[in-house]
Amino acid sequence: MIRKDKITDIFFDLDHTLWDFEANSAATFENILPPFNFPFSSQAFMTVYSPINHAYWKLYRENRITTEELRFVRLQKTFESLGHPQSNEVIHRISDTYIDQLSTHTHLFTGTLGLLEKLQKQYRLHIITNGFEQVQQKKMKNAGIADYFEVVLTAEKAGIKKPALAIFKQALALADSSPEKALMIGDSFEADIAAALALGMQAIHFNSHEEPLHDNCLVVDSLGAIEEYL
Repeated sequence: MIRKDKITDIFFDLDHTLWDFEANSAATFENILPPFNFPFSSQAFMTVYSPINHAYWKLYRENRITTEELRFVRLQKTFESLGHPQSNEVIHRISDTYIDQLSTHTHLFTGTLGLLEKLQKQYRLHIITNGFEQVQQKKMKNAGIADYFEVVLTAEKAGIKKPALAIFKQALALADSSPEKALMIGDSFEADIAAALALGMQAIHFNSHEEPLHDNCLVVDSLGAIEEYL
């Protein structure tokens, strides 16, 4: 059960939690891919790309690949899996265009604005994200949610990625808060929830991509469901 009387600060993940990464990626690829006349649809591409992207983000969180490898290999493996491998030149061109365009799309999960509007009246709101500084700032600004947050800490700015406890400690320090007064809301049990709980924070797991269920904290399948607990 959430002990809301203890909470002064709420920390959110951004991608897959507030900002709908899958919907925005799909919209971006729908713009990028058609001029290449590939023999598959943008929807077919996304079906293959999404799990590959998740897998390579996990490697990135674990410091097993670099930013450049993440951006290149996830596309390389997608084209290979579709049976249409592409040259390095084509992959780099698509990757660069994808990064440029992704943050211009503004799909938020249903309930995002209503939840933020309610919570900002009672708590201080913050972001902890493994995304890249410039890209994440653009995402929030373009989606109209930047002004809800006081502290926005990216892994790039912090110099360390979730689930390392150090990035949570850094965010708490920037917010002049403590684990006992803080709640973390995120989509990844590994990156968001386990670390927050280990540090002594409360947590809500917004299970937006059907991770295994657990009883380590409150698990919800919609942002709207969070309102009744806070």
